[in-house]
Amino acid sequence: MKIKKLGHCCFIAEPKTGVRIMTDPGAFSALQLQEKNINAIIITHEHQDHLHIDSLKKVLENNPNAIVITNTAVGKLLDEAGIKYIKVEDGQKYDFNGVNIVGFGSKHAEIYGTYGQVQNTGYTIDSLCYPGDSFSNPNSKIDILALPIAGPWMKIKDAIDYAKIIKPRITFPVHDAYIHDWATFIWRGPENFLKEAGIGFEKLELGKEEEF
Repeated sequence: MKIKKLGHCCFIAEPKTGVRIMTDPGAFSALQLQEKNINAIIITHEHQDHLHIDSLKKVLENNPNAIVITNTAVGKLLDEAGIKYIKVEDGQKYDFNGVNIVGFGSKHAEIYGTYGQVQNTGYTIDSLCYPGDSFSNPNSKIDILALPIAGPWMKIKDAIDYAKIIKPRITFPVHDAYIHDWATFIWRGPENFLKEAGIGFEKLELGKEEEF
């Protein structure tokens, strides 16, 4: 599978040749505005760092045949914006050109009480897992994990433990726009502890396509 990180939680997964799926074109990333040949866009939840309507409109303008896959809560916002979508939620499956997309989970991880706890749907794309803002378990065999690494709803310990539960072959960090260039020490924990558990951890260079 090919992965191209565009920033924060926005990346392109190409599970098979010619099928390019973008995730969460939010306000904390900008490289998505330049991308062409996108076939589908997956949106996990409605927070601005995952769903930025103007960015989504630009992506769709550049990729007029792309479909949007999301949940009910995001769908309401897309209805208001006049954007069509296909609803795939917890436990639902969608075959997209031979790629198996499955929704899992239903709630954003807790920040404090119910604050910000919107509907969040994680997605597996064949053997890749992207949980959005949650540590929900897809309960399936996962090869590649897009691992949330920093945010107001989590600790590094949470990320490491989640990866150990999922047991992928390799992980790469997402939800990381909060981390400044000087804060490289933040990567050491997950890299070292996951290596001990036999799980790879690879920080991706923005805009560069990687083969996994």
